[in-house]
Amino acid sequence: MKIKILRDDLLTPLQQVIGAVEKRQTLPALSNVLIKANDNHFTLTTTDLEIELVSTVNQMMDEAGEITLPAKKLLDICKALPSDAELNIEINGDKALIKSGRSRFSLTTLPASDFPALDDISSVYEFSVAQGLLKTLIEKTSFAMAQQDVRYYLNGLMLEVASGIIRTVATDGHRLSFCEKNIDADLADNKQVIIPRKGVSELLRLLSDSDEDVKVILGNNHIQCILANQRFTSKLIDGRFPDYKRVMPEASGNNMILDRDGLKQALVRASILSNEKYRGIRMIIENNLLKLQAQNPDQEEADVELEITYEGSPIEMGINVNYMIDVLNTSNQDTVQGFIKDANSSCLLMFPDEGEAKYVIMPMRL
Repeated sequence: MKIKILRDDLLTPLQQVIGAVEKRQTLPALSNVLIKANDNHFTLTTTDLEIELVSTVNQMMDEAGEITLPAKKLLDICKALPSDAELNIEINGDKALIKSGRSRFSLTTLPASDFPALDDISSVYEFSVAQGLLKTLIEKTSFAMAQQDVRYYLNGLMLEVASGIIRTVATDGHRLSFCEKNIDADLADNKQVIIPRKGVSELLRLLSDSDEDVKVILGNNHIQCILANQRFTSKLIDGRFPDYKRVMPEASGNNMILDRDGLKQALVRASILSNEKYRGIRMIIENNLLKLQAQNPDQEEADVELEITYEGSPIEMGINVNYMIDVLNTSNQDTVQGFIKDANSSCLLMFPDEGEAKYVIMPMRL
């Protein structure tokens, strides 16, 4: 197999697939990238047995073939070369010789037959959606995914599609994020899948803000997203996601309107003296005024006040300050709207011009 290519034409697709390379691999081939060269293109494939990333490079080949090379070392070589460098890659036995200018690198290869492949996807649902729309859905919700929770189905992002609707939901049991958008898809039934955390972060890296479509294929055990020159495949988490509709409060009751940036700054100031482990602060909401109080084990205290629009009943409740800041970071809106029934109820947060996104934060006992 022989490949002659400009450094940047190899570096970009390598960077797109490097995220699936397993750092602490059990199979030696999992630290390698599979290169399959045909007459007019070649593909780069990486996998950790949970996700698989494939990039296609349109390039006339001197000689077809397939082999696996150490992915991280190949990436580091590309990064270290000048941007206008040309690489010549040639396979001789179990070695790959890479030449560029006056530099020579010899890498140990493994046969392509050692490289594991994910199971074939049997398509259950297929639809297309704009990349920018899918990216927005993930960005607005993925921060609320659990991390290493024993309830494994919380360690991922729930994606749901129905006729004309796509929505994403994430929860760690203490907070919930929800976002839905309209799409042009005529599906007979609802389909709900849970994408694991690593799959979510890799998919987010591949998606752009463009209106170009991404084809989404949902199987029984996998999700696959096909872009122009890339293909993303991930196993799904096998489990039943909680009934998010049951915990979503109504947008009614005590209603407050706050300046988003002002609230964020006030929360950051109050958080300085909050308990570093539990991050709890006290919120006191009364007539057009929000008081934030924090205290830590050293008996240090912070009091921050903020003018708001509120004419409901006085409410005092504990809340995780980081959860509130995470929600405010999802939007650039000037204002944020909150609904709280009483001190023991969850807080519902929304942005007036982004009605498709809703955020629920459970109260905290201080």
